[in-house]
Amino acid sequence: MTKEQNKAPDAHELDEVKTHQQKTEQELEEYKDKYLRLLAEMDNTRKRTQKEKQEAVRFAVENALSDFLNPIDSLENALNCTEHMSKEVLNWAQGFQMVAQQFKEALSQHGITAFSSDGNMFDPNLHYAIETKETEETPEGTILQEFIKGYKSSNRTIRPAHVKVAVLPESKKKETTDSEKPSLPEQDT
Repeated sequence: MTKEQNKAPDAHELDEVKTHQQKTEQELEEYKDKYLRLLAEMDNTRKRTQKEKQEAVRFAVENALSDFLNPIDSLENALNCTEHMSKEVLNWAQGFQMVAQQFKEALSQHGITAFSSDGNMFDPNLHYAIETKETEETPEGTILQEFIKGYKSSNRTIRPAHVKVAVLPESKKKETTDSEKPSLPEQDT
């Protein structure tokens, strides 16, 4: 062995090697951190994309099925007039009633259900007011009559119910607004 090979590294060389090693370890940790963040971001993107795809499919199905709501309503309205039908026509009506029920079951299988509105409070997310009636007999905003059934799917309104809503008579509205106004203190002149 030569003297140069046996010669121990001096302190300066050791410091350089340690510094280089520390930098390399720090870079390695940074790359690991970036790698893990990218993996998490990719996983989140995959999950978000999958959820958006499911939502798009669900909305497409709901929109396609919503096209059947008016014909189903028309069929039900026609079937509600069976008391004046002959026995032969009544038999046909029963068959059509079964078909209407199958349509409702198909809607239900896709999470679309009809909701009742009569007697409930008006909710602009669920109802479309096509008529109002002045009355003191029921609280303002109460639904008096449902003209067209509403349908919803879990948290989304597919078709709002078309309803008649109770409102206070004009005379009562004026009394209410007058009584709500604060009275002004009298001023000395």
